[in-house]
Amino acid sequence: MMQTTMNPAAIREQVSITALLARLGYQPVHNSGRESVYRSVLHQDGKKPSFCVNDTLGMWYDKRTGKGGNVIDFGLAFWPGLATREVCGKLNDVMHQAVLPAVAGVKQAGKRRRKSLKLPYFRIDKVCELGQTTSIRQFLERRGIWEEAQGVLQEVHYHKVDTHQKPTLYAAAGYRNEHGGWQVRNKYFKGCLANKGLTLLAGDSRRLCVFKDIFDYLSWKHEHPDLSNSALIINSYSLLPAAIKVAMRYPELAVYFDHSPEGHQSLRQFITELPYANNGISAFKGHHDYNEKRRSEARAEHEAKKPKDLFKNIEVPFER
Repeated sequence: MMQTTMNPAAIREQVSITALLARLGYQPVHNSGRESVYRSVLHQDGKKPSFCVNDTLGMWYDKRTGKGGNVIDFGLAFWPGLATREVCGKLNDVMHQAVLPAVAGVKQAGKRRRKSLKLPYFRIDKVCELGQTTSIRQFLERRGIWEEAQGVLQEVHYHKVDTHQKPTLYAAAGYRNEHGGWQVRNKYFKGCLANKGLTLLAGDSRRLCVFKDIFDYLSWKHEHPDLSNSALIINSYSLLPAAIKVAMRYPELAVYFDHSPEGHQSLRQFITELPYANNGISAFKGHHDYNEKRRSEARAEHEAKKPKDLFKNIEVPFER
């Protein structure tokens, strides 16, 4: 049970968004991986489920409005007009109520109630410059973007706390998005810690390049070291509407989405909204995305630097 407190930090740590929604009368339509998907939470038109919750990270995101955040951000959106302190009071009151019965037709796992604590969860321990962790350097070198990553990426050290309060430590290359969330990536994981959002790297105020992933931008930068274009990293195709609004401010656009079905669909939508945007995917023809092309080049460069075995193909006759 949640502590009797209205401290925002304590509420963020203790209140599960899915448990809160259950008390407000909402049940997920379906689960997709770690996400629970709901219908008609922040708007009445519920024909298509659009409200997603990742309770592991303690975050929600509404695909229809493009808004998201933690449990307090949800309270501010669900009870518009209330101040943060008033929202914390509402959350405190609701979480001390009995859980409402499940909506008919939604299958529940036995009779077990959802826990109010959102464990496991992630917490950032430190952020530092690149070069402190060998595995991160090797990861970026294999991707062919170590030099380009300097000053753009940082090392993010964080831990996951499980239900027994035992921390599992992680390190990744990362960068912030517009909402303060950390986009992190290492050999085994790619995702966002905290709020999802766009990342805009300011440069030329007239020219903008748009990428799904920052590794694609750094690969583009490797090929164009003298260009000073601004770069917009959308981080998730679900943020495309917000990305289009940002891109409208730039008279010259080039888009470098990947060769996935979602990437092609997003590219078509982008160019439909902004017809003057250039389709840049021919720059990595034959590869899934810009970084896959750069990774192939880096691998070839590495092989070329290996010392050649001059005697590899020479056959020496054997005589007794």
